[in-house]
Amino acid sequence: MATDTKTTTDHEEIRRWVEDHGGRPAQVRGTAPSGDVGVLRIDFPGGAGEQDLEPISWDVWFDKFDGSDLALLYQERKADGSDSTFNKLVERG
Repeated sequence: MATDTKTTTDHEEIRRWVEDHGGRPAQVRGTAPSGDVGVLRIDFPGGAGEQDLEPISWDVWFDKFDGSDLALLYQERKADGSDSTFNKLVERG
């Protein structure tokens, strides 16, 4: 079975996929210049580096996401058909 990978910039689609998988918007601690937002990530329960991530609001996350011209590449299902939380922030094409 093939993986089901999509790329989007749609805020509602991103938020729905993240929240359906128990995730939340976050930034990497220590990457934000004073008063700015750092490197964006999606924090999933039990994910690697949980202590390195700091939760932020969707509004703040999407402001940085759009301002940095990013898109979210995400995987709906793994090759074996099971649910996936694989995602990657990529430059808009």
